[in-house]
Amino acid sequence: MSIGVVIPAAGQGSRMNSQTNKQYLGLADRPVLAHTIALFSDNPQIKEIIVVVRQEEIKYCREKVINKYFNNKKIRIIAGGETRRESVFAGLRVFSPAINYVIIHDGARPILPVSVVERVILTVKENDAVSVGVKPKNTIKRVDGKGYVLETLDRGELVSIQTPQAFSRELIMKAHQEVASDLKVTDDAALVEFLGYQVKVISGSEENIKITTPEDMFIAESILENRRR
Repeated sequence: MSIGVVIPAAGQGSRMNSQTNKQYLGLADRPVLAHTIALFSDNPQIKEIIVVVRQEEIKYCREKVINKYFNNKKIRIIAGGETRRESVFAGLRVFSPAINYVIIHDGARPILPVSVVERVILTVKENDAVSVGVKPKNTIKRVDGKGYVLETLDRGELVSIQTPQAFSRELIMKAHQEVASDLKVTDDAALVEFLGYQVKVISGSEENIKITTPEDMFIAESILENRRR
């Protein structure tokens, strides 16, 4: 079982109110993106890691993240596209033929517990499509364009989806190639679902936050500090 990882990190991060891309902001002792890569870099089952960044950030990423924190030949940096989907597909296309399973994980989710990675790897061996998620704590209502409630959803049937998501390489390539490019999706599992394949959802972690706003950086710092105690 040879696994490759795609880490899309080409987003703008406009809600961070920072001139620096959120992937390179300091979190504890290193940039956010370095924490994310470290989740996978020492796993012997993971043979290749493709980090997808904006074209103009390739040199910066190589010097300030890859060369500084990793002495690992299995990490490669490539340029992404205009959308997350385009960036992920760019990463998928450059894996060597030896890779038969793929994990996709957001560059802005740096504090994923490694135990979740292990569960994903175990599960994808028996399922060609796997996602992680957590049960919502709040009541979820569907509302119309004016803000009026249409229905209250059954919380027991809902999951808040996270990454990582894992797939057989053949399936995820098929999904990216065959699903219309103008279909709006927010994760790769949705592409697989559109083709009619089942996606297995397993438990993620409440700690697996996505760095989106300045407040998220404070939360991530707190979680890392608690782990050190």
